[in-house]
Amino acid sequence: MRPAVAAALSLLACASLTALAPPGAPTLPDRMADTGGGRQLITAVAPRAGATTGTVTWWERRGPRWVAKGSAPARFGANGLVEGTVRRQGTRTTPTGLYGLPYAFGTEAAPRGTSYPYRPVRHDSWWCQDDRSRAYNRWTEPRPADCRATEAEHLPSYGTQYAHALVIGFNYDQPVRGRGAGIFLHVDGRGATAGCVSVPAGAMRRILAWAEPARRPHIAVGTLSGPTAVTRY
Repeated sequence: MRPAVAAALSLLACASLTALAPPGAPTLPDRMADTGGGRQLITAVAPRAGATTGTVTWWERRGPRWVAKGSAPARFGANGLVEGTVRRQGTRTTPTGLYGLPYAFGTEAAPRGTSYPYRPVRHDSWWCQDDRSRAYNRWTEPRPADCRATEAEHLPSYGTQYAHALVIGFNYDQPVRGRGAGIFLHVDGRGATAGCVSVPAGAMRRILAWAEPARRPHIAVGTLSGPTAVTRY
């Protein structure tokens, strides 16, 4: 990325963050209905449900307040964002809601300083998205017979996007068939995602070096206002 473009994107991200928290006003996490109970939080916010871009910010709890530790431009699904509880698989939408972050993974080694559980991608690493499979919405090595290759992601085939990633716990603990699988926070590809949230590679490395399992980080995905407003979660 050219330096001038990178600088412009950085300024845009900072401007978005300022707009979310004017001086003296409660920060975005302070205005949320729930932040997951931990002391770290990632917010991924789009201006409206149909948007494909927005801002990711990572926060830490300090005493009674949340403090922003970093921010970056974000990309969302090609068809925007939709309430996670009604999302359907294959719609190329990013599910809104508040989610845990079970573990990290990558085709490259964990960034320096990473303390999060980090799983290396191998040649036979797959993420099953076949809702007929017992492995639905799970990492598998190798791909099981009941998970069709056409309904699974071969993780090493996405060396750029999955250089570093965090699993977003959407539809993860008790998967609902047909709701969706394989939603991650990962490195930017060429454009909008198929439903994940993505950020520039440098931001993804900073997030992984910052995230601490003991602080129980969560991610809140939503819009500035409306039915999918991030403050609802």
